[in-house]
Amino acid sequence: QVQLVESGGGLVQAGGSLRLSCAASGRAFSMYRMGWFRHAPGKEQEFVAAISLSGGVTYYASSVKGRFTISRDNAKNTMYLQMNSLKPEDTAVYSCACARTPSGDATRQYNYDDWGQGTQVTVSS
Repeated sequence: QVQLVESGGGLVQAGGSLRLSCAASGRAFSMYRMGWFRHAPGKEQEFVAAISLSGGVTYYASSVKGRFTISRDNAKNTMYLQMNSLKPEDTAVYSCACARTPSGDATRQYNYDDWGQGTQVTVSS
């Protein structure tokens, strides 16, 4: 099992920026596909972004494309989510996820094995 710890959440005004980090345990981080999901009150958890093993391929939800950027540093066992032009509707708990055997649709929760506890992002209007 891979331990994942998110950080970087907080309260920000609309139009502002935040950078989330996800630190992973173990020595095989470069072999995992990684993703970000979010869960807003009263809504189902939804896909935000995902990144391939080397970072060469990225995927985004249409609602965040052009505003959010996913990246990873395999030397530091860390994944990032740079969030710009934040909107109140981005308010949610953001969780990172790890697919130890990357396969299938990167946007589907069931294709991920391990999850972090999440970090709260609140965007005020």
